[in-house]
Amino acid sequence: MKTVVITGSTRGIGRGLAENFLASGCRVIVSARSQDKVDEAVVGLQAKYGADAVAGLRCDITSEQELSELWAFASERGPVDYWINNAGMSIVRKPLAEQSADDLRRIVDTNLTGLLLACKVALAGMQQQGHGQIWNMEGFGSTGQTAPGMAAYGATKRALNYLNKALQKEVKGTAVQVNTLSPGIVVTDLLIGDYDLTSSEWQKTRKILNILGDTVDTVTPYLVRGVLSAQKSGSRVAWLTGRKAFWRFLTAGFNKRDLFAAYDSSPA
Repeated sequence: MKTVVITGSTRGIGRGLAENFLASGCRVIVSARSQDKVDEAVVGLQAKYGADAVAGLRCDITSEQELSELWAFASERGPVDYWINNAGMSIVRKPLAEQSADDLRRIVDTNLTGLLLACKVALAGMQQQGHGQIWNMEGFGSTGQTAPGMAAYGATKRALNYLNKALQKEVKGTAVQVNTLSPGIVVTDLLIGDYDLTSSEWQKTRKILNILGDTVDTVTPYLVRGVLSAQKSGSRVAWLTGRKAFWRFLTAGFNKRDLFAAYDSSPA
């Protein structure tokens, strides 16, 4: 039974990944900043997949100590085969000049410093045990996309790809791998949380997202299959490829979707 640690896995993409790793026969360690949320997720997942298959521990990824405790907690159940860095945050979309210094510090501390610390802890553990794969989660900006109001978030995600390439050189010649997950546009609270759903801007954005976006239940099975089949460092599992995006726009007139009905009842 392979052991998978997933940060930020009590909801959204992380929870979907947990479900699909469990369905594939893996043991999963879930984590989030709230122990109550972790306990709730563990109870629900154990009811479906069994008590031996799921465990969880609170972990704030900005704390090296808590990350080390998460590694130790997972290692008690066997070698950590996969460590998925999914935890992250966004802030309200607005020009950088209007962002608060506190919000800028929070997003960098979580999305970049937290990622660095998590990779540091996981790399040290995997080097000691002799193997393992680290998977880092891309987001808007990772491959160079830019948009007004997304300077801070996009900058942290752009840094992720530099980090991956640097770490892939550091682990070269070892049995430790550093890889990339690219979920595309997935409908979660994180995605829409920084929009004013009553604004005209949201109505315009919503039309595009309904073409390119997908649900957690659609995307996460594909990502998990890709992780479990990856054999080498530098692997990238991407859901929304350029070809797929082109086809979505080409057929948008014949494929009407509303992925946001649960959030906003206005017409798409």
